[in-house]
This record gives sequence, structure tokens and C-alpha cells, in this order.
Amino acid sequence: MPTHQKVIGIIGGGQLGMMITESAKNLSEYISDIIVVDPTNNCPASQVGAKQIIGDYDDKNAICELAKKSDIITYEIESGNVEILQKLEKSIEINPSPQSLKIIQDKFNQKTFLAKNKLPVSTFYEINSLNDFRKKSIKIGFPIMLKARRGGYDGRGNFLVRSITDINNLNHNIRWNTFFLEKIVEFKIEISVIIARNIQGDIAIYPVVENIHQENVLRTTIAPARIQKIIADKAQEIAKHAIKCFTGAGVFCVEMFLTKNDDILINEIAPRVHNSGHHTLQSSSTSQFEQQLRAILGLKLGSTKLLHKTIMYNILGSKNFQGKFVPININKPGVFVKMYHKHISKPLRKLGHINIISNINNDNALLEKFELIKKLVTIKQLHK
Repeated sequence: MPTHQKVIGIIGGGQLGMMITESAKNLSEYISDIIVVDPTNNCPASQVGAKQIIGDYDDKNAICELAKKSDIITYEIESGNVEILQKLEKSIEINPSPQSLKIIQDKFNQKTFLAKNKLPVSTFYEINSLNDFRKKSIKIGFPIMLKARRGGYDGRGNFLVRSITDINNLNHNIRWNTFFLEKIVEFKIEISVIIARNIQGDIAIYPVVENIHQENVLRTTIAPARIQKIIADKAQEIAKHAIKCFTGAGVFCVEMFLTKNDDILINEIAPRVHNSGHHTLQSSSTSQFEQQLRAILGLKLGSTKLLHKTIMYNILGSKNFQGKFVPININKPGVFVKMYHKHISKPLRKLGHINIISNINNDNALLEKFELIKKLVTIKQLHK
């Protein structure tokens, strides 16, 4: 339990850092300041009260400056400089641990780690050459996914390979050891679990949610997921097992596939607050953002009880233009619009989200309300 106000340092100052900063106001008794490292001047977090150090997420000097000014360091993006963080953790609290971040940053290493810990994952292979790629792709069977080991998100760095012909059409100058192969999972739905652990080791787990992607970008989250209780319980148990394999405190997101045979496979784990947890701002007693702060401060974790069935809808940039835009403004009961203080729209850029809640136990009514609200979400170019 903190005995004085702490300065929280965050690597990353985008929308996740912004919402963590806003949530810190609920814990002002324990937090004096939020400081973020982010390369974008006037980043979203800085616009809601965070102090900003301008620098790349892996910038040694920026991270060292952050450490000098903070009592605790955490992150809202996986791009932090692990080597520097591992050296700094001898003198400052860093959560989740740099070791957990190191495992998760490399998706092949992450999959290998999960498999060694007897967690369910799809078939995957390391590759080191074009010939290696050909042999192992035939072994897995087409179609398959060629995935970047590091840095990919929202589908970036993932390539669908349908046949040998597709292999022949690939750029043969690819650095093959920066990718790995994974068998495509035939799934019914994508689900995820937000789970938190504080520095005392206590765990709090949120209900399983259902995620719908468009063009590899999360578009919609339905809380709770429309699955049987026995499956939801199994997904939560897998998430608990997964988090026990990693060290450090904080919020983790365990992304999973529910297969056509009702098996559950882990896709990826994020050591941070997550887009599929944005619903918690309105659906839950404690948002994932406040929970992150509670976890790393060593406070009692907040309740994860679902207060309202909720649908979260991401507001994405139009594919038709890049530039200044008109923010979304919807004034209707049970509809909560959150814009991210980004001034430029880019195709499929996350500009904000909408949470739509229901106070009645009627899934169809909530879905109908969602369909009506969705039609009001159009990103329009700002003309002066």
C-alpha cells in the first residue's frame, strides 16, 4: 500500500495512456503525476493532464529520463526498450516486468513460451529461409499465415499464404528469420479476457467478451460474449493459467479463438490495457484503466462486476481521405462517445470509440440499438 503519492511513468501516450491518465484522477490520493514518453508532440495523454517526454518508445535517453522522474514505470504499448528496462528495474519499480515484455514482444517466442507452459495454441513453426518456409508450409498445409515476429498489430505484418504459387509471388528478399509460420485457425468467434494482478499477487478477471474485426482491425466488442457459461468459464481459467506464467503486476489481455469444435486457442497476449477492454469504462464497476493503476500501486483491485451489457464500437478513420475531421457527437441515452484527441484522420486510424449500454436483459434490444447508432458514425472531412 503506497504511503505517499507516486509519480507514474508510462511508455506510450496514445489513447490508452490518455485513458489511464484520466483514470488517475480517481486515485489522486495515491498519484501526484503521470508522465509519458511518446514521439508525437501534444500526444493524447498530454492533452488530458499527463506531462510528456518527447521520444520514441525505445529511446534509451527518454526512458532513462522517465525513470529519474517517476516512482513506477508501466506501458501502454509493447515497443519499450527491454534491455534498458531490465537495467532500470534494479532501481525503480517496473510493471509488468521487463522479462514478461521481452517474451511477449517476439510473437514466435511468445507462442513457444505458451506451448512450453501447456497453454493451448495453434500449430506454428520457426523459419529461417525460403526453402525452410516451403517445407514447413507444406507440412502445415495451406492456407497458412506468415507472421512478423515483432512489431505487428491490427493485422500489420501478417500475410495469408493460400498456395505454393503465393510463396513464389512473395518478395524473396524477405528476412525470413523475422517471420514465423502459423496454421490458420477455423474459428467461430474471437474472444478475449482482461485480467489484472496486483503486486501482492491478487487477481481480478473481467467477463469474457466477443470481438469482431474488419480488415484486421478490431471494430466491435460485445460484453459479455454470446457463448455458453461452460465455455466462458474455460476461457477465464485459461487466462488465469496464462497470467501465472508471466511475472509482474498490471492488466493483461488474453486474446483467444473459439474453434468450430468449441476448443479455445490463445492467439496473443498483451501486457497492457487493451482495445477490447474499453467497454469497462461504462460496463463495469472498475475500468481496466483504473485497474491498471490499482495493480501497479499495490492497491486492492476493484470489482470487475458487469453492471451493464455493453457494445463497444471503434470509430475508425475514413478510407476516403486523410486530414482534419469532424469529431463524432451523439447525444442519446445510454450512448457514450469517447474521442481520442487526435486531430488528423487516416484510413482505419483509431480516432475514438462508442460504448452503448443496456439496462435491460434483452440482447436483441441492445443489438438493435447498436445498429441504429452505428449508422450515425461517419468520419467527415473538416472543410474551412
